[in-house]
Amino acid sequence: MNSQSQGRGRSRSFSYKRSRNTKRGSGANGRPQAPRKKRGHGQYIDPKRFVKAAKPVEVTEYVSDNTFANFDLHDIIAQNLSANSYHKPTMIQDYALPHGLAGRDVVGIANTGTGKTAAFLIPILNQILHNPGTKALVLAPTRELALQIQEESRTFARSGRIKDALVIGGTPVHKQIKMLSQERDIYIGTPGRVKDMVERGYLDLNKVSLIALDEVDRMLDMGFVNDMRFILGKVRRERQSLFFSATMTNTVRDIIQSFTNDPKTLIATTAETSDNVDQSVVYVQNKSEKVDKLHDLLIGDGVEKTIVFCETKHFSSRLSRDLNERGFKTDVIHGNKTQSQRQRALTKFKQGHIDVIVATDVAARGIDIDGVSHVINFDQPHTYSDYTHRIGRTGRSGKIGYAITFVDGAPTS
Repeated sequence: MNSQSQGRGRSRSFSYKRSRNTKRGSGANGRPQAPRKKRGHGQYIDPKRFVKAAKPVEVTEYVSDNTFANFDLHDIIAQNLSANSYHKPTMIQDYALPHGLAGRDVVGIANTGTGKTAAFLIPILNQILHNPGTKALVLAPTRELALQIQEESRTFARSGRIKDALVIGGTPVHKQIKMLSQERDIYIGTPGRVKDMVERGYLDLNKVSLIALDEVDRMLDMGFVNDMRFILGKVRRERQSLFFSATMTNTVRDIIQSFTNDPKTLIATTAETSDNVDQSVVYVQNKSEKVDKLHDLLIGDGVEKTIVFCETKHFSSRLSRDLNERGFKTDVIHGNKTQSQRQRALTKFKQGHIDVIVATDVAARGIDIDGVSHVINFDQPHTYSDYTHRIGRTGRSGKIGYAITFVDGAPTS
């Protein structure tokens, strides 16, 4: 991975022990989790499911007959889109924008990284600019994604004097309370913190007439279903709803049917990301040998940006420290890190100042970074859904990615 790491010898032996402070009954966000089975995992997953050769599917690039100039946009949005080289809409934008701009409820099913954010932000910002006093709420599953949405919103609405509020965990509560005491046009947040601010009386959702949910399936996977129902139940009945998801499960469908009015459902999915991911396993006889195996993988040819997934926050920090001692440029993100710490780590990763991010599942759900060559599952995921989400961090933009999962024991015939 880098000359420094290749020149270093292996460090002290690494003891893999569960932290005394790690409770089996709670996850990274403090929510109860289902009891785990042996080996510290959830459902049993046959290791054979972690092995699959990459089978890249040739995807024809979507080229719209429209340009953004064809849509009925406020001048400020049109100018900002042009200034930031937004000329041709992506498939989901092309499908969704006419309906969203017309005020209709929209359900968009599309892969991650296909432009869903603009598909719901542009109608929201357009409505606010044309009708001052309109208020909107955007929910996202992770702090990182909420931050990305805020950045994109500010890009599209620059000079439009639209005031936003970021309502996420990992940041000082008193600052958010002060911010919410002032009039805001758009609230962007994660379900847990938004619910908290509503319950404490600092956020009145009865004034919100525009709502967007991004990555609905991920929010459900992360256990936010009750928070989402609570929040949606507080928003005005006369509203426009824009729901976007990568998949349409029964639970997602139930949420959508409960909180939309005759929505226009638009499907703009392409080949699964996993088709571009070469998946394999590495068997380990005991837990202490895992770090040495990981070391050998990280100094291999073609290994560039790498995400290493671990089960617990405590062990993620320990593993990151150990890799740093071995000469790797590494940082860690997990639920105990403040938002500023997580952002600094991701920025360093994006800019190439570090090569490896060690992460837990919850913290990593907002990682959307180009150029990740490898995903390594140091600890097996709790569910196969978690596994597919993890490996979706690589194999993007038509490139082949690699996913490697450590499996305890010897291979079976």
